[in-house]
Amino acid sequence: MPGVPDAAARLKHTLRHVFGHARLRAGQAEVIERVMAGRSTLAVMPTGAGKSLCYQLPALLLEGRTVVVSPLIALMKDQCDKLQELGIAAVQVNSALSADELERAEQAIDDGSARIVLVTPERLSDPAFMQRLSAHPVALVAVDEAHCISQWGHDFRPAFLEIGPAVRALGNPPVLALTATAGEEVAADVMKNLGIPRAGLIDTGAYRANLQFAVEQMTQEPDRQRRIVELVREEAGSGIVYAATVKAAQEAFDALKAADQSVALYHGKLGARERAEAQEAFMAGSARVMVATNAFGMGIDKPDIRFVVHCQMPSSLHAYYQEAGRAGRDGERARCVLLFHAKDRSVQQFFLAGRYPQLEDLDAVYRQLLAEPPTAEGWTAANLLDALERPRTRMQAAIALLRQQKLLAIDRRGRIALRQAMAERADFGAMLDGYKARREQDRETLERMLAYAQSGQCRWQLLLDDLDPSATAKRCGTCDNCRRIAAHEAAMAQPIVVSEETAKAAKRERMPFAESDPVKVKRFGAGVVVSSTDGMVTVAFEDGSRRCFHPDYVSRRRASRKKPAALAMAGAASFAAPVPA
Repeated sequence: MPGVPDAAARLKHTLRHVFGHARLRAGQAEVIERVMAGRSTLAVMPTGAGKSLCYQLPALLLEGRTVVVSPLIALMKDQCDKLQELGIAAVQVNSALSADELERAEQAIDDGSARIVLVTPERLSDPAFMQRLSAHPVALVAVDEAHCISQWGHDFRPAFLEIGPAVRALGNPPVLALTATAGEEVAADVMKNLGIPRAGLIDTGAYRANLQFAVEQMTQEPDRQRRIVELVREEAGSGIVYAATVKAAQEAFDALKAADQSVALYHGKLGARERAEAQEAFMAGSARVMVATNAFGMGIDKPDIRFVVHCQMPSSLHAYYQEAGRAGRDGERARCVLLFHAKDRSVQQFFLAGRYPQLEDLDAVYRQLLAEPPTAEGWTAANLLDALERPRTRMQAAIALLRQQKLLAIDRRGRIALRQAMAERADFGAMLDGYKARREQDRETLERMLAYAQSGQCRWQLLLDDLDPSATAKRCGTCDNCRRIAAHEAAMAQPIVVSEETAKAAKRERMPFAESDPVKVKRFGAGVVVSSTDGMVTVAFEDGSRRCFHPDYVSRRRASRKKPAALAMAGAASFAAPVPA
């Protein structure tokens, strides 16, 4: 094909001279080939597989700019800084920028000099920004950590569901969705929202041989803090301790601090500056251990993390793999330990119970929009949420749902208007039906996580059954269960060596029981044999009763010089009396 050699040469030259790589990794070549051909793609690649290069390299070769949608400001900043260090014209647009920084970024977008534009999904809901973004051709939209569309878009980050409409508003450029984990349900949800065909799924597998998984059962809550300290002391190098709640994260941080460990703390209730300082300390190595909730770590590129400890169970195997997978990105051995307590289940059930809007939430939004707005500018998402005084996460989801159903309109200035005529005819109950299936899916997802925590099977097999059903997984040989199984099998394979005296005693023990042999049966005491076959021994006892036993449960005893009368009579009558069934 004309031009192919030139295109291939340009790609190879850019790969080597800009990014410093001699060749592409497994999976990267296939994804980049589809992107360069203008075909929308969902790429599922394991953590540390170089997903970012799959959009960064094409961005320098395609005609037009690349828009990268990133879920976290910290992740976006890290990626933007690295691109700029490589001499690539990249800008970021988010709420953490100063006025001067935002002005410079917008100028680069307006004049077309920005080759790569990194944005949060919330920015794509801003009509004014979308107008600015579409002023120059967009060659590619890349969605990093795309599983968030399914896992977050339906509840506390509804802006993720606006990515699909934003792509259409930009002229339907090809979409590259990237994630480290996406089961069948998540993959289908992501592809539906972004308009990616089924043929556009590339799954390179989730297995990473260097990750060694283990689960430890906790019976007492204080045991967790003690074990966290022990695990951190056992491991060299940097590590992350994840907690499901802010309270548990604070407790783990305090325990490690008291044990004189070099530790930082990161969770959503800390201020932006505190979070940034904690992240910087960990990335620079001045803090060896980061204690965090799931607010930390997405896309963090620190290759030498040697261990990840979960002091509480996450909500799903997908979340667990995402967080544990931040270890060992340099390919070296890394340890991933889950400290499981039965109470972890109720913690996750509590979180799941508040994910989706209820009928009263939709009604509250509707009624509030009928009321007088607090300012002359009208209702905005911010003042509407303040006025409702209801759980913020659920109300955000409720607003997103009503907008998807075309009952709400948002103009370029972000003002929300109620389409009252449509709302009056709407069936709010029917709108919520879609969440019933999601709630059941959440329940099943949690049960699979529980099964992993309590199972005796290979940990990697259990993970891949959920993450990559097509994988023909065998025992990994490195997880706690595999090591335990291997030790048992090795013990069973060892020949049993016994002394000659022991062998003789065993032989005597295996000799068939004869009538009137003195025997003993546990729980029933002394007796004499009435009759015996290979599979059954009938024994008469002093109380006159007779019972049948398997030979393994009957042991010989030394006969007394004087046989008790009752036993003698029972033995003498053995052939005359029937044996009870």
